[in-house]
Order: sequence, then structure tokens, then C-alpha cells
Amino acid sequence: MVVIGKKKYKSGEGAQFLTRKSALKKLQLSLNDFRKLCILKGIYPREPRNRKRAQKGKPGIKILYHKKDIQFLMHEPIIWKLRDYKIFNKKVGRAKAMKDFSEMKRYLSNHPTMKIDHIVKERYPTFIDALRDLDDCLTLCFLFSTFPSMPHVPRDQSLLCRRLTVEFMHAMIVAKAIRKVFVSIKGYYYQAEIKGQTITWIVPHHFSFEPQKKNEVDFKVMSTFVEFYIVMLGFVNFRLYHSLNLFYPPKFNTIEKNASALVDEEAFVSERISALNISLLPANSVAQTLEEEEEVEIDNFSKDADPTAQEEVRKEVEKIKTLKNLFKGLKIYINREVPREPLVFIIRCFGGEVSWDKLLFVGASFEESDETVTHQIIDRPSVDKEYLSRYYVQPQWIFDSVNARELLPVEKYLMGAVLPPHLSPFTDNRRDQTYIPPEERVLMDPEYRLNNLEEEDDDEEEENDDEEENEEEEKDASNEQKEIKTNEEVENEESKSDSEDEKETEVCEREQKLKKMKTKMGEVTKEIPWEKDRQERQEYRLREKMVKKKHRKLYKSMMKGREDRAKEIWLLRKKRRIHETAEKEKQKELRKSKKTKVQ
Repeated sequence: MVVIGKKKYKSGEGAQFLTRKSALKKLQLSLNDFRKLCILKGIYPREPRNRKRAQKGKPGIKILYHKKDIQFLMHEPIIWKLRDYKIFNKKVGRAKAMKDFSEMKRYLSNHPTMKIDHIVKERYPTFIDALRDLDDCLTLCFLFSTFPSMPHVPRDQSLLCRRLTVEFMHAMIVAKAIRKVFVSIKGYYYQAEIKGQTITWIVPHHFSFEPQKKNEVDFKVMSTFVEFYIVMLGFVNFRLYHSLNLFYPPKFNTIEKNASALVDEEAFVSERISALNISLLPANSVAQTLEEEEEVEIDNFSKDADPTAQEEVRKEVEKIKTLKNLFKGLKIYINREVPREPLVFIIRCFGGEVSWDKLLFVGASFEESDETVTHQIIDRPSVDKEYLSRYYVQPQWIFDSVNARELLPVEKYLMGAVLPPHLSPFTDNRRDQTYIPPEERVLMDPEYRLNNLEEEDDDEEEENDDEEENEEEEKDASNEQKEIKTNEEVENEESKSDSEDEKETEVCEREQKLKKMKTKMGEVTKEIPWEKDRQERQEYRLREKMVKKKHRKLYKSMMKGREDRAKEIWLLRKKRRIHETAEKEKQKELRKSKKTKVQ
């Protein structure tokens, strides 16, 4: 009797995974087409638990895909479009080689087009799903909006990115959805809140594009991502504009007319910024006014709800309400040396009016000589002509005021002043093992500032004490002689009191003996701290030994990460200490030099 067993790698992880080579063979696609299809459908390589089984005993590390994902791709109609592209390229190439230009023209007129609308609807069935995945979409579209035409980035794609990003910025201005802003080396970080979803994206600094010497970045793959994100952002903009009661697509006269004609990049950027300064008309003015008058009301139906939590929610709603109208009633003029696009976007998002030099750039709404201007943003140490009716502040005042959710005092941000540190609002201080700089601690805990001031006062007192030590030593010598005489008189008085103390001690001893004979209540034994620490360490080691073998590597990597974070925090604190000591020494030298000059 023959017993037939299961064949090896026909079940389990061996049957669940496919290599990229076998996936290409199954789908009958080239590598580039397979990559494009995976990007559009959102399918990525998987990491198996046991690589040896998943690779069917073959050595090395190979790219693995789940078998179900590949079967899912087999039913995609885009595969036929990709094959049509392949056939089209062959026909055009043959006609070009044969110099049959009439046939070539006929082929080019029947160019196959690929639509991705059904994939966007398939991946994001609801609007909230699309908002959750909007971070990467916005970051990449804003990046491509700064690119010129390149071999792998068509000009139409970058122009469409520019139009869609401007439309999205207009939607944020009308909705007043921006919550946090931060300026870094990478660019401008923005965080918005739409339908309860927080969306964070980066807008790069506007520099002239420099082509790369080496092909370090695969622009073709990035362009495929953008091809999908353009359709997705179009859907999102459409829904946003209709929810805000605005016409879509909006008509920007300056951009629409000059988009194809503009060759100079600076002229195009100035046109885009001028479009941001134009307010869009609502589709229905009555509905718009009703929406503005509506106030957010919190439901109080649940009796079991925590009243403190409800109060916190109310406070947060009030803060957001004041934040939306932070710059309302302010007229801000921007100097020509200041980057205009981020500042115009932020000021308009929070209800302010903004303008610039109309001789240099298009779209200015008021002039510099206007007396009603409240603030002028400037990045120079001095100005030729100053107006007493306005504040001259540096650009950081705008960003810090948004993050603080209130208009900060202008004194620290005046023209030519040394600015306070620009802190990131995206750090999560509730997380363990994070370095919090002293400036941020001052904002979080006002008591920390008082403690620092006390320490500074103590340092100043120590310096003054060192100077007064010499004077006190001279006084001490004269006081010692007086103390010797008084000590002799005190000794005579003490000898008399000793005899009386002896009698009192005898009486106290008797009373204590009587108390010891009485019964007493039991006392709680005191815990020895070092013994408790030793016991806790021992228990911790035993818990470590109880970690399962398959989770041991993960546990070790977690502990290694914790140690690295602790080391990083220690290094940052050390760097800060060295900096502060150097600053204190400089201040001491300045004080000494001032004293010598006065003397």
C-alpha cells in the first residue's frame, strides 16, 4: 500500500508568496509595466515570517508578493491598455523606420489613452478614506509644481500640479482649516484639519531648478505616482469646493490666460501668488452667510460622559474659533525681500489682508503708503522711511503667532532684533524619551521659567559674593576677638546649669522605663530602598527571560532603540550645557570690561 504525502512548499508560506520574476511571467508584463500597475493599484512587496519557506528553499533575498495580490492584478483592465501601448509603439516605430509618414500620422491620431478614475474610486470608496491618504499626494504634487519640463516629467503634468495645488490652497483659505505651520530646511510644513482628519504636507522652498549630473532619483517612478495623485487630488478638490459652496473649477484669469505663454518662472510664480490674494465667489451667497453664522454646538445627551472632558472639548473649540480669525482686521504689507507665497497663504487663511509692491509684482491690493496698514513684514536691519502707525516685524512673528494660537507681543520680533528660537509644533511631548528644549518647557510650564530666573539670580549672587569675600575676611578678624571674651562668660553660666540638668535626666529615665513596660501598637516595617531596587531588577530580568523566542529579536531591537534615544537626549543636553556655559563666560567678560571702563 503506497502512502502519498503532501508535496513540499504546496501549502503554507511556500504557496502564499510569489517572486517578482514568477509574477511577471504570470501577468505577461515587462518590469516597467508591472511597476506602473503596482503603483496605480497600491500593491507592494510583502515580508514573510519565514523567508526560506516563502522562497521555496532558494538562497538569497528576493522580492516577494502575495499570491492573492497578483491574482487581483490579473483582472485589471489597465493591463490591456498597457499592451495596447506596446503595440502602438511597435507600429509607430515600424512606420518611422519605413518612412511611411501618412501611416505614422494615422497611428498618432489614434493614440490609446488610459483612465485611472475607476482605480481611485476602488481604492478610496469614501471621501474620508481619500483624506486619510492625502499627505503623500499633496507633498508630491507641490514638489512637481516646482519642476520645469524634463524628459521623464512632461510639462502638462507639472502645469496640472500647479493648478490643482493652487485650487487646494484656495479651499484651505475659504475653510480656514490650517492649524500648524513650521519652517525648516526642507521647506514649509503645514497641518490642516478637514472633516476631522489631520493632513500634513511639505511645500519646498522656491529655488531655481538645477538639473542633476547623475540620475540619483528615478523620476519615471515618481511621475507614475503623480499620474495617480493628480486624479485623486482632482476628486478631493471637487468635493471640497462643493462642501464649501464654491464653483468648481475656479477661474483664475491671470493663470488661465498666461499659463501656456509664460516662459519665465518668476513671472509664473508671481501670477500664482496674485491668484491666492483673490477671494473666490460663493455659488450661493445666502447659504454662505448662513454657514458663517453657524456656531459649533457640543452634544450633551450622554449622562455618563466626563464633565471635565466635555469642558476641555469646549475650550478647544473656542481656541480653534479664535484661531480662524487670528489676523482678522489686520492689514499686512510684505517687503520685496520676504518670501511671499507662504506668508500670503497663511495670512489669508486666518482672515487678514495682505499686499506688496505693485511695481515689482502683480496683484497688490493696497500700497505701502496706506495709513491703515497695521504691520509691515521686513527682513532688513533698517528702512529708509518709517511710519509710526504700524509695526515693523520679522516674518517669524506670523509663524509663531499661528502656533501659539494668539497674536504674540511684537517686541521680540521687531526689525533688527535677535529672534527667539522657532520651535516645531509637531513634536509629541507626551511620548517618552523626547528631548524638550528649555524654550519649549517655558511655554509648557511657566514655573520652569521662574526656576530658571532663580538660578540666574543665584549665579549673579555667587559672583557678587566672590567680590565681597575679601571685605568680610577683614571684619571677621575683629569679630573673633570679641567672641573670645563672651565665650568665657558663657562657660561660667553653663557649669551652674549642668547640675540642674542631671536631676532632670534622672526623672526622665524613670518615666521612660515605666512607658516601656506598657503594651504598644505594632509598627509597619520600613522598606529598605536599595533592597527594593534590587528586587525590582531581579524581577525585570526574570520577565525578560519569559519573552518568547520568536519575539526576542524584536524585543532586543526595541531596547536598542530606547538606549539610542536616551543617548541622543544626553548628547543634546550636553551640547546645550556647553553652549550655555560659553554664553555665561562671554557675559562675565562683558561685565568685567564694563566695570574696568567705569573705574
